[in-house]
Amino acid sequence: MEKSKNTGIGFFEKYLTLWVILCMVVGILIGKFLPVIPSFLGRFEYANVSIPIAILIWLMIYPMMLKVDFQSIKNVGKNPKGLFITWVTNWLIKPFTMFGIAWLFFLVIFKALIPADLAKDYLAGAILLGAAPCTAMVFVWSHLTKGNAAYTVVQVATNDLIILVAFTPIVAFLLGVGGVSIPWDTLILSVVLFVVIPLAGGVITRNYVTKKHGLEYFQSRFIPRFGNVTIVGLLLTLVIIFSFQGNVILNNPLHIVLIAIPLVIQTFLIFFIAYLASKAFKLPHDIAAPAGMIGASNFFELAVAVAISLFGTQSPAALATIVGVLTEVPVMLILVKIANNTKGWFKDNGLSNQENG
Repeated sequence: MEKSKNTGIGFFEKYLTLWVILCMVVGILIGKFLPVIPSFLGRFEYANVSIPIAILIWLMIYPMMLKVDFQSIKNVGKNPKGLFITWVTNWLIKPFTMFGIAWLFFLVIFKALIPADLAKDYLAGAILLGAAPCTAMVFVWSHLTKGNAAYTVVQVATNDLIILVAFTPIVAFLLGVGGVSIPWDTLILSVVLFVVIPLAGGVITRNYVTKKHGLEYFQSRFIPRFGNVTIVGLLLTLVIIFSFQGNVILNNPLHIVLIAIPLVIQTFLIFFIAYLASKAFKLPHDIAAPAGMIGASNFFELAVAVAISLFGTQSPAALATIVGVLTEVPVMLILVKIANNTKGWFKDNGLSNQENG
């Protein structure tokens, strides 16, 4: 199982919001004063997918997939209630509450502030954020709430498998309901590029290195080599995207705040649905906390990647997914504090009998 000792929040992750803001400033400045750079990068596309951004996104997602232990799925029966709550929350509730909340704010409450065409694009970005639960980052949130490491690993592994089959139809359905037309071939290509390939690469690498050098070497020496690769890949991707998004942001600076509002509300709502459901089912706190965290946190790397593939680097939909990155860490740290401060709610539920990593 994954050892939790290596999963505390790092320097880059802790200040992710600050890095995103810096990337926004740098990207906008590049777009305004060095437009030749985004123009040059924009030439390298295949099937509407930006090749430079695709490479950077692989750098983001591949190290995350290395951490997923699919052999842990054999332990799926050890905490069926916790996994059931996670699956229902993530796949039968979360995408649809995200759609409902985003639609209410973008197309109704903020109708006077956001033009209809932009509102529909922002809705598309929100749908992409809501359709995929967090993967590797949940190890961090679980660790910070003293969550059961064994349960967390199984939770992440099963959700990654569900993404393979559920993400595409859910996204296509909700975008259709929202009146957003999408090319199915590009959507499927995005899932293959940004989920299937890095997932397969992670599994193959994990099995090869573990067989050759052992699990201890893989966890303590191999994975840490990729420690900052994900963050660097994310930040470079954001700089490129913001270099394309400069005009949208400069013309509508208030929209960053308006997009953030429904995303933050959704995050709190989903956390409490899973967290309180765990309490109702009398699950221990070390299961309830990560169950709430994985639904609340978004797989924003995938959302950004698919938004760019479907709608382009200059699209407002891509901007909406980036706002999800902007709000992720501060909101999740608040939820970590809430989970730790409400541990007493679960005092009668005992502790899980699984090993804690």
